[in-house]
Amino acid sequence: MACGKISVAASVAVVLVAVFLPETILGARTAPPVRFTVHGRVFCDTCRAGFETPATTYIEGAKIRVECRGTNGVKLCSYDGMTDSSGTYNVLVADEHEHEICEVSLVSSPDQSCNAVVPGREKARVFLSHNNGISSDTRFANNLGFQKDTPLALCSDLMKMYQEDDV
Repeated sequence: MACGKISVAASVAVVLVAVFLPETILGARTAPPVRFTVHGRVFCDTCRAGFETPATTYIEGAKIRVECRGTNGVKLCSYDGMTDSSGTYNVLVADEHEHEICEVSLVSSPDQSCNAVVPGREKARVFLSHNNGISSDTRFANNLGFQKDTPLALCSDLMKMYQEDDV
């Protein structure tokens, strides 16, 4: 064989090594686990307004749950969390849940004077998949709320602010 010429068998061997060696090396590695952080807050509606106001406080020690269900409604996984001193929770959720319906829901409030659920603010849907255009692993849920049994005295004046017309 002349210098600089490679046989057909050697060429095929080089191509096979170039094609399959990187795949073998990469295949030996395990992909890092997919994890999401579900982030949100739990508030106390001190005015019984149904939404957050300047008088709203945030509840430390409130329990929440992230649940994912199949399209048939069967629960597939569940993750519990608790709020910190600012009423914020951060719950780690494993795996992709692209074909599941995942929601954060209120479980309980440690504040006995603020433990009734605000209707419509008891759960929030979150999308736990990377196949949705969101590059971050953090998912932000709408704030969830409990309400006081009786509104604070200052709420009457505060609610008037929301009733003013700009006519």
